[in-house]
Amino acid sequence: MNGDGGERVDGAADERVDAPRTTTYRIAVIPGDGVGAEVIPPVLRTLQVLAERGGFALRFDHFDWSCRRYLETGAMMPADGLDRIAGHDAILLGAVGWPGVPDHVSLWGLLIPIRRRFRQYVNLRPIRVLPGLPGPLRDSAGVDLVVVRENVEGEYSEIGGRLNRGFADEFAVQEAVFTRAGVSRVVDYAFGLAATRRRHVTSATKSNGIVHTMPFWDEIVEERAARHPAVGWRREHIDALAAKLVLRPASFDVIVASNLFGDILSDLAAAIAGSIGIAPAGNINPERDFPSMFEPVHGSAPDIAGKGIANPLGALWSASLMLGHLGRPESAAALVDAIETVLAEGAVRTPDLGGTATTDELGDAVLNALTATGRRADR
Repeated sequence: MNGDGGERVDGAADERVDAPRTTTYRIAVIPGDGVGAEVIPPVLRTLQVLAERGGFALRFDHFDWSCRRYLETGAMMPADGLDRIAGHDAILLGAVGWPGVPDHVSLWGLLIPIRRRFRQYVNLRPIRVLPGLPGPLRDSAGVDLVVVRENVEGEYSEIGGRLNRGFADEFAVQEAVFTRAGVSRVVDYAFGLAATRRRHVTSATKSNGIVHTMPFWDEIVEERAARHPAVGWRREHIDALAAKLVLRPASFDVIVASNLFGDILSDLAAAIAGSIGIAPAGNINPERDFPSMFEPVHGSAPDIAGKGIANPLGALWSASLMLGHLGRPESAAALVDAIETVLAEGAVRTPDLGGTATTDELGDAVLNALTATGRRADR
């Protein structure tokens, strides 16, 4: 493993002139911080099995970009880091963040540059109540929704600043940026996704209180909705929407939201599904001009890092999203089926799910369930 070099490791197939032609996907692997480094190994083992069964190959290039690297070198990644991974087919991320490194340093030093440089303007957050994991609500049966979060502009902009630092009249200004192109493309993605599901979109807004950006968002949603007549839609103010997610989560199909609103709603929805430890995410460049990035949303969890008890299911489900994005839907479905099988059986669970299993034990259980199915993937 060579953190900055990205050397080829983990049993990728050798390329020989006389060997049968096999599709090889180059995956940039960034374990990151805390439990990120613990959940990635079982994912890579599972991906290798799926690749062998599916008739394709995976080349894993490892990078040590992390808060630890920042503390040692003053940078989360090298200056040419984005150039080093621009040619990969996908990026698999563990988690980023560690005590002693401010969150804005880790985010703006790694995650946000990746998302923006590679035009990953869709943050895809599927939420389902899985078998054997009913969730904390009295009635969460049938919850199966997707939050489509705008991922590169909105409230998380670089425009703004602070003045009169240290004085009584110190103040800060943060500007939100909503562009017609940026809102249109994420809304179109949400409607296109809904057309493959239950054909309904809910748009998160707050146009009764935010006087410029949210009415602009609403206008564009209505314009784009007219281009998708087969998909129903409605708008909901974010405060009411958060309440309805708790009261009637099964009534939602696809929710499209700005960067900030989508960030909050997706974590709320993941908790409704039973554990943020199982929640996956994809940072998607729909045009495929650049690599997309896939990551669990549970964070680096410093409180349990090093104990070997982190839940790997969010990372495994994220890997399934990656396989689907790479054009391997049967392998993606096989992985989710294995996760559901393990949860339904209920014998192997990490502490966040009420059990005592280790990260590797739960990862091995998914791998065993996958092997037991005997499913032929993507032949």
